Amino acid sequence: MVMFLLRRVLAGLVLVLVVATLTFALLNLTGTDAARNILGENATPEQAAAEAVTLGLNRPLPVRYWDWLSHAVRGDLGTSWFKGEAVTSSLVNTMPITLSLALAGLLLSALLSVGLGTAAAVRGGRLDRAVQFLAVLSSAAPSFLVGLLLAVTIAVKLRWLPATGYVPFTDSAGGWLRSITLPAIALAIAATGGTTQQVRGSLIDVLGSDYIRLLRSRGISERRVVFKHALRNAAPAGLTVLSLQFIGLIGGAVIIEKIFGLPGVGSLANFSAVQGDQPVVLGVVVVTASIVVLVNLLIDIAYGWLNPKVRAK
Repeated sequence: MVMFLLRRVLAGLVLVLVVATLTFALLNLTGTDAARNILGENATPEQAAAEAVTLGLNRPLPVRYWDWLSHAVRGDLGTSWFKGEAVTSSLVNTMPITLSLALAGLLLSALLSVGLGTAAAVRGGRLDRAVQFLAVLSSAAPSFLVGLLLAVTIAVKLRWLPATGYVPFTDSAGGWLRSITLPAIALAIAATGGTTQQVRGSLIDVLGSDYIRLLRSRGISERRVVFKHALRNAAPAGLTVLSLQFIGLIGGAVIIEKIFGLPGVGSLANFSAVQGDQPVVLGVVVVTASIVVLVNLLIDIAYGWLNPKVRAK
């Protein structure tokens, strides 16, 4: 198990390093004149050149990259060129909002997928066909469209939940839950379809296996056969899809935050990208990639616990 985790951690670190390197290179190939963006269009060429020197843009690209990387490994992601605020502080203020949405959406998607997929696999018939139809429909529905519909119906017309704004958990647990409910549902609906189909298909395969027939022949209740034995063996396939869905949830949160007026990482990244604030954009990408790697590592651990054969690979 130790070697299994070590391999996953090393692979994750290499992935984050590759993402950071590519992002740094791409940001410096866009042709954006950050110095002029900071000073404004009325700045003279001499002022823009002086500002570029202040930002260190006159140094060779490998030197700048090494300087950034040597500080990043110590937790220093630099300072925003426009706000003068530490990138780490900006992420600390915004990341909890995006993570709240993504993790709430992931949890809700997991619950819906397991429930619907299990019901479809066990019951079959019309229920199975209805679940498959809903799964396809949810996969085809863009999260931003679902978010708009929820905002108009639930928030504006029915006034059950707020349409915009965010309440920190430390201020009010109830207010926090109300502020992320609609955005999380919008993210979850779009992510549920594929996972539901995967859980359903895997569970049908497991329920048709020989050892399940043996368990039934011993008089074990159907509920215990499904939830204690079959579902555990079908779970790894669903976990794999969920790990991929989490990446989509992080990306979808960028648009959802705009719809519901949430000051999360998505809004920060969008604003910084428009301005050409390289330290902030790079920090957002690296931290987001690190979180995705961490979540995938946790899912790998769960996968290894459910299927011990994986640990030996």
